[in-house]
Amino acid sequence: MTAEPPGSGAPATRQLRTTVVTFLGAVVRPLDGWVPVGAAVELLTQHGLDEPGVRTAIHRLKSKGWLASQTRDGLRGYTLTELARTEFAAGDQVIWHARTPPALADGWCLVNFSVPESKRALRHQLRSHLAALGFGNVGTALWLAPARLREAGTHAVADLGLDAFTTIFTGAYHGPQDLAALVAETWDLDSVAQGYRGFAASFGGVADDVEQAPPAPREAFTLYLSVLDAWRRLPFRDPGLPREVLPASWPGPAAAAVFERLVEAVERPALAHAATYWPAPPRA
Repeated sequence: MTAEPPGSGAPATRQLRTTVVTFLGAVVRPLDGWVPVGAAVELLTQHGLDEPGVRTAIHRLKSKGWLASQTRDGLRGYTLTELARTEFAAGDQVIWHARTPPALADGWCLVNFSVPESKRALRHQLRSHLAALGFGNVGTALWLAPARLREAGTHAVADLGLDAFTTIFTGAYHGPQDLAALVAETWDLDSVAQGYRGFAASFGGVADDVEQAPPAPREAFTLYLSVLDAWRRLPFRDPGLPREVLPASWPGPAAAAVFERLVEAVERPALAHAATYWPAPPRA
């Protein structure tokens, strides 16, 4: 699905950028990875974004190396770069992993780094990247996550050029502290649970409605982007822990079920609606 390049800005600006990135990853990517400029502007304004903001966000993504100009059939457009495709693939691993918790026997990934003071800014960025991926801080410069996040963690380290200052291990936990207690101290699970409950409360009724009465294609498109935008933040906050170390009432699976129902109901008509703005049917 969608990852997002780091950046600062006001909340409204960040939300607009987030939606544009969602559009690129969830709509443009499956529709051949290329989008006409006019199609991007029209579809995103249908979703409620303002045209100048959309154009600015696209320009900034191009400057970050996520988009490259490309004309097809006489139409100016943008194609996803290899960097964007790599980032989206990494985001997929995080966004979709909440559906299938890892087995406790799969083990853990530990990232330890010792970044010199001269690279303080990069050290701070690495902490932020690891936290965004779902790693928890268990000690000074020591970060923990389920073993399946090793590849994502390795990518975050390499992306910042900090390989020489970082060591990554995978293995089993052997105590002596109770593992569930360690997990509760390492991650803010209450906050993550609240996010899942909020999503289920906001979209559970919507899922019922669209299953009973499928929306028109344009409505399906705007709902699809809204659902993805609301959902994608949750798995990035959720480390995707084994069920054995989570509270019995953990709301993640129920929220994921609502998300899956909505995607099943609106993804196809949403992409079909978007495809009408391309000069010819893109390869699905």
